[in-house]
Amino acid sequence: MENFAMALRIMGMGMVGIFSVTIVLIAVMSLLTKVFPPEHEEV
Repeated sequence: MENFAMALRIMGMGMVGIFSVTIVLIAVMSLLTKVFPPEHEEV
C-alpha cells in the first residue's frame, strides 16, 4: 500500500507539471496575440 501512495504522489506531481506548463503556454500565446495583433487582409 505504501508503494501505491508513493505512485499516486508522483503521478499528482506529474499532472501538476503538465497543467502548469499548459497554463504558461496559453498565457504566452495570449500575451503575444495582444502585443502583435493579427493583420486582417481585405479581399
